[in-house]
Amino acid sequence: MSGFFSNVDWSEIAQACLDTLAMLGGSLALTILLGLPLGVLLFLTGAGQPWANRLGNGVLALLVNLVRSLPFIILLIVMIPLTVILVGTSLGVAGAIPPLVIAAAPFFARLVETALREVDRNTVEAVQSMGATTRDLVFRALLPEALPGIIAATTVTAITLISFTAMAGAVGAGGLGDLAIRFGYQRFQTDVMLVTVVLLLAMVQLLQVAGDRLVRHFTRK
Repeated sequence: MSGFFSNVDWSEIAQACLDTLAMLGGSLALTILLGLPLGVLLFLTGAGQPWANRLGNGVLALLVNLVRSLPFIILLIVMIPLTVILVGTSLGVAGAIPPLVIAAAPFFARLVETALREVDRNTVEAVQSMGATTRDLVFRALLPEALPGIIAATTVTAITLISFTAMAGAVGAGGLGDLAIRFGYQRFQTDVMLVTVVLLLAMVQLLQVAGDRLVRHFTRK
């Protein structure tokens, strides 16, 4: 087995892991920052909600659905000019983060909206009957009650981002996806491909286990 992996440059593997984690961390933080309020807004402007607005909700939903329906590899290419304006380059970790966020934020927003819809209606009505403002409703009832669902949504989004980072390697974003394409695919180095696949699977499994434990911890029995 050691002979099979004799051509693997482990320092490059380590750097690729760090690049993938950097892309994941940066893009996930920005995705939550943008996607959480967007999901709350989608919920609040829905029918029967405090800010019910059919037109506004329809426009938001259309924009979210349009971005979600665009394949990520195409979004990467389409966003190159904007990415260069935002971060100064379309390559490397920095160049991958803007399209990662644009792709994941609408996806996360929809999951947040779904989690908020699952909050017990009686709880919402009880808070509203006490004269709570919309702000109080969101921060004291909706978000705390939906926290397990939001954590689960964050876990799903993080795993999705890992797959996106692998695809971003096709346009020079770096990370494990880049190694898999440059060495595993273009140079037919099966050992490198195997290592990158195992590492990506391990990252996904660790994220899922951590997310599941957090969901169980915050779920009210």
